[in-house]
Amino acid sequence: IRVRTENPAEVGADLVANAVAAYERLRTHCIVVDFGTATTFTAVAAPGDLMGVAIAPGLGTSASALAERTSQLPRIQLQPPPTAIGRNTIHSMQSGLVYGHVGVIKELVARMSAELGPGTQAIATGGLSAVLAPLAGCFVAVDMGLTLDGVRLIAERNPS
Repeated sequence: IRVRTENPAEVGADLVANAVAAYERLRTHCIVVDFGTATTFTAVAAPGDLMGVAIAPGLGTSASALAERTSQLPRIQLQPPPTAIGRNTIHSMQSGLVYGHVGVIKELVARMSAELGPGTQAIATGGLSAVLAPLAGCFVAVDMGLTLDGVRLIAERNPS
């Protein structure tokens, strides 16, 4: 992987590992969406160039901010509500948080795909990928071990 950002030293090792593993698996332009404290979108162009990243607040981070910075909103389970139109506080928060995050995912994957070119595929990883990836409907795979696979591949390709 060649890091083609303005400041390659600023790109986190986890993002590089994700890019290595995703490109090894997909062998085409790809976007890795990692659902963690932050939701990161790593753009990889064939033949394995990490072109850049988008960083958004993670779903859990957003939920915590609402609970901590408002006087009446509680901590909630991060799951889809029964309907998009919330009829109580919990369902209203779940709708805004979960479906709002899905909107961010779809928009950034679409924009990055347009910039990377035809045939771009997206892969999901990270703690909340099992909840969000099926709702977004734009992923070819969910791989909870993607980062570790990338670390392994980097180690294998760079023996001391």
